[in-house]
Amino acid sequence: MPERVRDDSFPMRSWGLPVPGELDRIVVVSPHLDDAVLGCARFLSAHAGATIVTVFAGNPAEYPTDPMRLWDVQSGFGPGDDVMAARRNEDRAALGVLGARFRHLDFVEHTYRPGDQPVAPSVVSSGLAPVLEQLAPTVVLAPFGLANPDHAVTHRACMQLREQSNDGSAWWCYEDMGYKHIPGMLAWRVAQLFHRGIWPTPVCPPVDADSIRKDAAVACYASQLHALEDDWQIGAKLAAPAPEQFWRLASPPAGWERLAGSEAAQEVRT
Repeated sequence: MPERVRDDSFPMRSWGLPVPGELDRIVVVSPHLDDAVLGCARFLSAHAGATIVTVFAGNPAEYPTDPMRLWDVQSGFGPGDDVMAARRNEDRAALGVLGARFRHLDFVEHTYRPGDQPVAPSVVSSGLAPVLEQLAPTVVLAPFGLANPDHAVTHRACMQLREQSNDGSAWWCYEDMGYKHIPGMLAWRVAQLFHRGIWPTPVCPPVDADSIRKDAAVACYASQLHALEDDWQIGAKLAAPAPEQFWRLASPPAGWERLAGSEAAQEVRT
């Protein structure tokens, strides 16, 4: 039998794998103080030194007391508690477990704002841009931004910055834990990106072989786990042997037609 020859020039061999140097300086943009760990902890554990930039980590002008915010009640907080200070401390502890650095931005979650109105994506991108410029990432991981208004704003702000970026950094998306389980929501976002000319493709970076450190990091969010369990039955979902999934955002490969308007799309519709 003839010896098999490996052709390293064949592009299919590299599809779905990180590019050399891509993971040198990792920045993960997290909407809230727990989202990056819930969605990326096994990845972060395998890449010590990554930086987590949490957008909505600021204190409101005052905490609502009559009534209190439902999420804070579910989390076990009471009147007079500095909720965000406690949550920032939980985040520091969790990221310490994973060997990650952190930046906490001062934007306020939409449910603490008048009329539950979220911050505009352009405002978030203006605050996030100088942080990314200082960190000079080789890859930025943004949330898909599913369902929750703060997640959606964070995603849109990241996409604005990606469009403006000319520094050669790669952009990936990670799946928002909990929200990705809403029927059709993740598929809708992938389709939306696709029709904007962005080609979301699963990528397979090295991750921790087991969930021991992720479990320890997640446990640091003691307050949030109460509410997450109430709303999402998060324990069962975290215990399932489902991998963390990341998606590279890039232009379609040369020579490939976009499905929108192509013969393949017509066949699917018929």
